[in-house]
Amino acid sequence: MAQAVDASKNLPSDPRNREVVFPAGRDPQIGNLETPVNSSPIVKWFINNLPAYRPGLSAGRRGLEVGAAHGYWLFGPFAKLGPLRDTANANLAGLLAAIGLVVLLTGALSLYANSNPPKALASVTVPNPPADAFNSKESWNNFASTFLIGGIGGAVVAYFLTSNLGLIQGLFG
Repeated sequence: MAQAVDASKNLPSDPRNREVVFPAGRDPQIGNLETPVNSSPIVKWFINNLPAYRPGLSAGRRGLEVGAAHGYWLFGPFAKLGPLRDTANANLAGLLAAIGLVVLLTGALSLYANSNPPKALASVTVPNPPADAFNSKESWNNFASTFLIGGIGGAVVAYFLTSNLGLIQGLFG
């Protein structure tokens, strides 16, 4: 077995000798690596279709989409895994906790916006980051304020769906 491994080290046709990780653009001075994960077409498609990188969206629209998704999924762990999970007010506690966390995250986004963040850089996964999305304090603050609106809206929708689950199941069978 050891002889086969030693013999294969010098064979370029051996699949074990093919390199799968390269410097980005084959330039080692860039400081980024192309891997089978971050350079695969499916990963590039997925990442480039997220609201942060999708072309043609304003900072406000990006904030609404990201906030709504976060508010919606933050509700569940607070309501179903929180300390009040076995009480009648578990859903309300989950709603209030999700809104509280969205408010804290909005504060963090506002602080980051006022720190003069750098512009987005092109990478292997996102070769063309949107130039107009996050290039100023105003666009970051617009993102943060609409993140708050979207986050509260997403948490309220999740609360409504969870609290009225019996009614909704009755409507759809």
